[in-house]
Amino acid sequence: MRAPATGLGRADRDLLLALLEMPTAGPLEENAGRPVQLWEAQGAYAEAAAAVGFTVVRHSAADPALVTGAQVPLAVREAAADPGFLACQPSLLLRLGPELPRERTVMFNVHLDTVAGLGEVGFDGERFTGRGAIDAKGPAVALLAGIRAALETVPGLGTRIGVLIQAVAGEEGGAMGVFGTKPLVEAGHVGRLNVFCEPTGRRVLARSTAAMTAWIRVDGRDAIDDDPGRGHNASVLLGFLAQHLAETLSPQSADGQVCIGGLHTGTMHNKVYGTGHLALNLSYATPRSAQLLETALAEALATGLDTFTRRFADSRDFRVTAAEAAGIVRLEWRKRGLPALAEGEPWAAELLTEGAGLSRWPTAEPSFTCDAIWLEGVPGASAVIYGPGDLGRNNAHAAGEFAELDELEGFARDVVGILAAFGRDREPSGPSHASETVTSADAPNPPQRELP
Repeated sequence: MRAPATGLGRADRDLLLALLEMPTAGPLEENAGRPVQLWEAQGAYAEAAAAVGFTVVRHSAADPALVTGAQVPLAVREAAADPGFLACQPSLLLRLGPELPRERTVMFNVHLDTVAGLGEVGFDGERFTGRGAIDAKGPAVALLAGIRAALETVPGLGTRIGVLIQAVAGEEGGAMGVFGTKPLVEAGHVGRLNVFCEPTGRRVLARSTAAMTAWIRVDGRDAIDDDPGRGHNASVLLGFLAQHLAETLSPQSADGQVCIGGLHTGTMHNKVYGTGHLALNLSYATPRSAQLLETALAEALATGLDTFTRRFADSRDFRVTAAEAAGIVRLEWRKRGLPALAEGEPWAAELLTEGAGLSRWPTAEPSFTCDAIWLEGVPGASAVIYGPGDLGRNNAHAAGEFAELDELEGFARDVVGILAAFGRDREPSGPSHASETVTSADAPNPPQRELP
């Protein structure tokens, strides 16, 4: 039998370039008021998927009632007060073949939203450039090419083996998938195998950190440049705390990362700003690690304030800030309590490495945060993270983001192997899965009316 054609043809390349041209950064990103064309991008993707055989199960924005609760980042809850926030960020669910039990279904998750900034979009015959080229519009297009090729060689694909694609919003901007992936997972739109298409260097990663976001806020009073010592200098105070936290907090993160993020006070040169905030993002692999980081941050903030007070107690321009620092600084949690994906049962990783011949993510190498966290604890469902490229090497989230044609086509070939391995595993002669049950969450949801 001839090998399936897994290359990205002219239609695939045109689709990717069209997607790269569409601004899909959500309102939580600093997108300078650009329109959010996720409806259009997902519509184009659905049209291409229809040519492969997929049908649209739902294409809708999240119900505002679902964007509540402690697990929803504060920034999302605040933004969702505006009805237009969710309305411009829909998610798309596609199905190949009939509704099948979870145990015979593979789900692929891709996100079509991006971080802010388009950059130059192009293709020189070997490399695609543009925002989302590798994270994750390029993998989304390569996924369709792989499934199209698999239909030629994988017995029962689309009949006995079902495929779902979640093409979601809300992965970027700190939303953590709470109005994209999370509602789809909670509605039961998952498979026995769930592949989150993120750049892993085509290595199988079976764990994902989660992240929590803290703001160190200063609520003091401003001062004029002619008398700077009369007010509270939030810039100096937060700058000092940023260095202190970088030195003391980073070594205490055992299985995640400590990111000292943006510091915001003001932009004028002739004013002392008495208010502002310092943003931190703290990732973790277990609930225990999250608790330890929370405690460590509180303790480091207290020691930082004490050190600042002593160091600037006799400073003409900063002694007021030093004396009153503890009273004008507070710790605000913008996001916390999210699950992390633990490396649970080995079945999924073994299926991809031993069954499909893919490489495994090194045990000693740290993982990263993505929407796969929402598969933690879902019964009868295993998740892995797998995709082409590397977040750093391919300039994801940075200027000059790119994806090589070869790596996208390699990922398409891998998709064929994944589906073939899953099909073999589901054969009656394969391993017994009689203990698996299909819960009520597997019942199909009717397609929802699209928003205008």
